[in-house]
Amino acid sequence: MTMPEIRKPSKVEQKLSIESYNTLIAAIDQIDSDKIETEIEMQEIKEKIVIPVKALILLCDVLKSMSQGKAVAIMSVATEITTQKAADILGCSRPHLVKLLEEGKVAYAKVGKHRRVKFEDIIEYKRKQKEEQKKHIIDIMHYDEEIGLYDS
Repeated sequence: MTMPEIRKPSKVEQKLSIESYNTLIAAIDQIDSDKIETEIEMQEIKEKIVIPVKALILLCDVLKSMSQGKAVAIMSVATEITTQKAADILGCSRPHLVKLLEEGKVAYAKVGKHRRVKFEDIIEYKRKQKEEQKKHIIDIMHYDEEIGLYDS
């Protein structure tokens, strides 16, 4: 799988995204079903389609991120990625990631000689690491307070 080129939205796209986001989020707030029928209008084509509400909520997330000038990419969480892509997501070197794989800290599968990692496993590992970091920072702050480094 090759990753598409990810570009930040232009100023015009940002403005259009925030307008669309505001309209769509207001409409979603009024939905009381798990699916919605909507019309898509493109030039002279009018087509009615049924969309799951979860898909509309995802579209809202995309529009919100674009309105903030953030680049957006969507991939299935079950997608398998290379060790290099996984290392890039974690912000570490590929050899360090391979070490994590070999130590069993992140699950992986072998395809021939190559290791593949599920995107969701990398995101979960990253989430756990952030939780641990936050806990350590709080522990350090408490210790610093105990020894009088902070004036409360």
